[in-house]
Amino acid sequence: MPIVESTYKPPFWAKKSFVSTVFSGLARTVNGVEQTRERITLPDSDFMDLDWSYAKATSNKAIILLHGLEGHAQRPYITGTAKLFNDNGIDACAVNFRGCSGEPNTLYRSYHSGATEDLEAVLNYIFEKGKYNEIYIKGISLGANMVLKYAGERDNVPKELKGVIAISTPCDLKGSCDELLSLKNKHYAIRFLDHLKKKLKPKLEQFPNDISPEDYNSIKSLIDFDHVYTSRAHGFKDAYDYYEKASSLQFLPNIKVPSLIINALNDSFLSASCYPVKEAKNNPNLYLEMPKYGGHVGFIDKRNIYYNEQRTLDFVLNI
Repeated sequence: MPIVESTYKPPFWAKKSFVSTVFSGLARTVNGVEQTRERITLPDSDFMDLDWSYAKATSNKAIILLHGLEGHAQRPYITGTAKLFNDNGIDACAVNFRGCSGEPNTLYRSYHSGATEDLEAVLNYIFEKGKYNEIYIKGISLGANMVLKYAGERDNVPKELKGVIAISTPCDLKGSCDELLSLKNKHYAIRFLDHLKKKLKPKLEQFPNDISPEDYNSIKSLIDFDHVYTSRAHGFKDAYDYYEKASSLQFLPNIKVPSLIINALNDSFLSASCYPVKEAKNNPNLYLEMPKYGGHVGFIDKRNIYYNEQRTLDFVLNI
């Protein structure tokens, strides 16, 4: 599919990547979304919490929303999409990954960029309700990589899944990690690592056979975290094995459901390998849009409806 020409034009003050990224992450608020929490039990006995918001009228359509690294279902980039879809007659299921709903999960493992088994569990739970015959999935950052991997790693997706949207997608995890570890992103990397280590610390007492204080204290960077925890807790040899196997880039050629990727060219979290131009040109189901601006999930637009949110709705309504 030819590359999609973007029409995104940010406010003049939001053209810099840092400004749009930080404002969107720390200053934006979204009001008017009423969420109802539902807990599901996963096949390994752990749990995840789903936060539902509903259209005014009964709907047979739903969008599943997947947050990014150390996010949750109340982040504005999630509730903004939920509100827009609810206002347009579509229910929204905002997923909290393991340990991200405000309560620690029960197992040593948690979530990661390639944990499509958890997304599959959510889908199976929703299908059991028998309420929806049209399902869409939108992922943000880590969640974007996850949904693209899900769509491309299997030969067939459920017939109810009609479309996928991926925003600010680190589809090459190693490339994205390298960018996050660079000097320009030092402030972001420190913040992410601080959140991750705070969440990992209680597991030292819960699971002393899996991680030692020495292991914990050796974590000085995001790649250390993936070497010490993410890889070992989720069955990978090391961080590099995790990046290789969990990256969605390799699965893009096999995607058979309409899929939209929006990656801003000034996203400082993304390496050149995170812009899958060749894959999009060779797969008629893959639509790649690369706006000049937008930073990382910072597509600020009018009336507090972000450009990527409106594009997601338009994509869903026109598939």
